[in-house]
Amino acid sequence: MEFIPSTTIYLITLLSFSMPFATSATIFDFENCEFPAIFNFGDSNSDTGGLAASFTPPNFPNGETYFDMPAGRYCDGRLIIDFISKSLDLPYLSAYLNSLGTNFTHGANFATSSSTITLPTSIMPNGEYSPFYLGVQYEQFLRFKARSQLIREGGGIFARLMPREEYFEKALYTFDIGQNDLGAGFFSMSVEEVNASVPDMINAFSTNVENIYHLGARSFWIHNTGPIGCLGYILVGFPTAEKDVAGCAKPYNEVAQYFNHKLKESVFQLRRDFSTALFTYVDVYSLKYALFSEPKTYGFELPLVACCGYGNLYNYSSGAVCGATIAINGTQKTVGSCDTPSARVVWDGEHYTEAANKFIFDQISTGVFSDPPVPLKMACHRTADLQRY
Repeated sequence: MEFIPSTTIYLITLLSFSMPFATSATIFDFENCEFPAIFNFGDSNSDTGGLAASFTPPNFPNGETYFDMPAGRYCDGRLIIDFISKSLDLPYLSAYLNSLGTNFTHGANFATSSSTITLPTSIMPNGEYSPFYLGVQYEQFLRFKARSQLIREGGGIFARLMPREEYFEKALYTFDIGQNDLGAGFFSMSVEEVNASVPDMINAFSTNVENIYHLGARSFWIHNTGPIGCLGYILVGFPTAEKDVAGCAKPYNEVAQYFNHKLKESVFQLRRDFSTALFTYVDVYSLKYALFSEPKTYGFELPLVACCGYGNLYNYSSGAVCGATIAINGTQKTVGSCDTPSARVVWDGEHYTEAANKFIFDQISTGVFSDPPVPLKMACHRTADLQRY
């Protein structure tokens, strides 16, 4: 998959201001969308505290860069969804599963770390994956929508912590999920078998998006999945895998690319089936891969090496995860972080640093990596309307 270099990004961005939508999109005659809320669905790439509220929360140094404490995120700071919220002048999303100190006035986050699209075969607390897979997240949203309005109608102190009814149609609906479906498959099946199971994953994804549409959602912002073969847990788990020029596990990235191909087809079909909504497909894969293949170009170093971890070439071990207490030569030590997280791409062998998340957000928010090429702040305008220009 070819990545567009930064100079080309700049040129494309300039062209998008002057060329008609038939070639790039003159959508700048449209006003910015006034998204009053965000409803997010996904896994650890966008979990702001769901898994932490349900099971064991991440330990310090998670959260050290921005929050100065663990904040329910498997990251040193903020995630892409946090930057999306900030850019729309909305507060950081409260996790739906968090019963303490939550405020849902401007949306809710149904994502939980270790979540999958399809029903996982190994479920917490005894297994590895979240019981809150995408189908459950949809069911939670269904109940949240109805219950929140009953609370508003009832008045009292909790009423003002719930979104207004009209927010559900005007909100931005964001999705970032699929990485764990691939990861779970790789550790239980052959690469070929995982590849063959991708259409079922995508069908399940589409069904849930369609169900959310029927509940009133109209603006969808859908991320594809990243280069899983560049992450430490895959590189350590499959050390003999063929490597590409960036040092990533090539066969595993190829499955991710196939997943993204089928996801894009699915998004296009949703767009055809539901013309009253805008479905934006966002290519985060290319941006993430660029950080592994050209790290110095974007101000990063040691892209395959985790900042917070312990052991081997990639500073990752499943038995010594970030923030865990381990015994080293008979002495108990906490698995800590590197000196400069802002110069690293990977935080803990599975997740990205705040700096990497910020870089990715800055690019995708322009619309250059989206189809249609709609900037984030204009992602409420239907494709049919945009194509008139």
